[in-house]
Amino acid sequence: MRIAPATRAFTILLALLVALPSFGIDMSLPALTATGAALRVPPERVGMMMSVFMLGFGIAPLLSGPASDRYGRKPVAAFACALFAVGAIGCALSGSLPALLRWRLVEGAGAGASASIPLAIIRDLFDGETARRKLSNVAIVMLAVPMIAPSAGVLLLALGGWRAIHALLAAVGLAVVAAVMAGFAESARIDRANRLLPSVVGRNYLRVLNHPSAIGYVLVNAAAFASLFAYVSGSPLYLINVAGLQPQQYGLVFAATSLSIMAGAFLNTRLGAMRVSPDAAIGTGLALAAASAVSLLLMTLADWMPLPPVLALLMAANLAFGLIVPNAMQRAMEPLPQIAGAAGAVTGCTQTMAGALSSALVTGLFDGRSALSMVAAMSVCALLALAMYGLVVRRREPARTFGYERNRIS
Repeated sequence: MRIAPATRAFTILLALLVALPSFGIDMSLPALTATGAALRVPPERVGMMMSVFMLGFGIAPLLSGPASDRYGRKPVAAFACALFAVGAIGCALSGSLPALLRWRLVEGAGAGASASIPLAIIRDLFDGETARRKLSNVAIVMLAVPMIAPSAGVLLLALGGWRAIHALLAAVGLAVVAAVMAGFAESARIDRANRLLPSVVGRNYLRVLNHPSAIGYVLVNAAAFASLFAYVSGSPLYLINVAGLQPQQYGLVFAATSLSIMAGAFLNTRLGAMRVSPDAAIGTGLALAAASAVSLLLMTLADWMPLPPVLALLMAANLAFGLIVPNAMQRAMEPLPQIAGAAGAVTGCTQTMAGALSSALVTGLFDGRSALSMVAAMSVCALLALAMYGLVVRRREPARTFGYERNRIS
C-alpha cells in the first residue's frame, strides 16, 4: 500500500532516510572505549570509525544522485538502506579494527546515499511553499534522532555490548528498506536518454555547478552547515573540559540546542503559511547566526563567558540553522528539476565536506582553555554564508527576496 505524499507518514519515512547517518554516528559514540577494549586497540584508533563513516557518507551521494535520476528514487533508496544494513552487520561481526573500518566505510556509504534521495523526492513532488513546508517537517522529525540515539546506544551497550549497537543499526536499515519498498511510489520522471555514463554524470554536475542560483544556495547551505558542525564538535570540548559541565549536563544542553533547531524549522513552516518568502527567512536566519556567533567570539576574546548568556547565544545560533537550511536546500533544488538527484548530491556532499573541514579545524586548534576555536569557526562560517547570500540575492527580484511569495517558483 503506497503512502500518500501529503501525509505525515510520508514525511516520517523521508526523515528516516535522512536520519540514517545520525543513527550510525550517535548510537555508536558511547561504545568507542568498549569497542577498543574488545579489539585490543586504543580508543583514539577506534575513533577512526567516525572518519571512515564520514568518508563514505560524503562520497556516496555523488554516485547515488545521478543513479536516482536514471533508475528512479525508490530502487536507489532501497539499495542505499540495504547497504547501510549490510555494513552494520559486518561491523557487528568484525573481529579486528581493519575489518571494522572497512564495514564502517560501507555503512557510511549507505547512509550518505540514503540521505541525499529525500531532497530529490521532495523536488519531484512539491513546489514552492509546499516543498518548503515538507523540508521543514522532515527536519523536525529527523532532529529527534540525535536526541535519543546516544541514550539508546548507552542502553544497548549495557545490555548487549558494542556489537548489539551495530545489530540494531542493521535492523533499522532493513526496516527502512521494507518501508521504502512498501510505502514509496516512484516519483522521478525518468529520462531513458539520461544514461549513467561518466560523461553524462559529469555534464549534469557541471550544470549544477554552473547554475548561478543553484550553486549560490548550495554554498550558503554548506557554510551554514559548517558553522553548525563547529558547534557540534567544539561544544563538548569547551563545555565539559573548560566550563566544567558533567557529561549528563552536556547531554541536556545538546538536547536543548537540538530543540532550538526544531523550533527554527517549525517557525519556518509558520512563516511559510504567512507567505513570507524563503529568501527572507534565510536572510533573517543568517543575520541571527552571524550576530550570535560574533557575540560569542567577542565574549571569548574579552574572557567573559558566563554560562547562561553563552547557552542562550548557542541556542539562538541553532534556531537560526533551522531557518536557513530547509530554505537554502529548497532554493538550490528548484532550478534543476530534471536532474534533482545530481543537485541533491552536490548539496549533500558539499555540506558534508564543509562540516568535516570545520570540525577538523575546531578540534585541531582547540587550546584546552577557551572556546576560541569553536566560536571563531562559527563566526567565520556564518559571516561567509551571509556574504555569499548577498551575492545570490542580488541576482533575484527584490520583492521575492525580502517580502512575500507572489508566484509559484518552478
